Amino acid sequence: MTQPWQNLTALTGSRKLVIERVRLLDEGTAIEGQFDLPPLAALTAEDQVFVAAFVRSHGSIKQMEAMFGVSYPTIKARLNRLSGLLDFVDIGEAPKSSEILERLDRGEMTVEEALEQIRKERNHG
Repeated sequence: MTQPWQNLTALTGSRKLVIERVRLLDEGTAIEGQFDLPPLAALTAEDQVFVAAFVRSHGSIKQMEAMFGVSYPTIKARLNRLSGLLDFVDIGEAPKSSEILERLDRGEMTVEEALEQIRKERNHG
């Protein structure tokens, strides 16, 4: 069974497109303007299948190797390429305790702010 997104991808040939009208089925409301596709929808059909398989395998590269019949470096290279295309979430590193203490020492933050940052680092580290 062909999925609707596969028809759209085939129709556009994976070329860049802009959505100009969105209609809410339940309410009969239509919104017109220029809307970009969400980052995942802008991927080629092949890359969308790869991302879906990665999610279904819970991020297991071993399962991805078996599913696609390719090696670990091939899976990693593709993931690296896709992560560059999906640069929509900024995952900055949390400051280290030593950096927090240096900022505290320089008077750039209060003791309370420093303690909160250290708690966050412990909870996410």
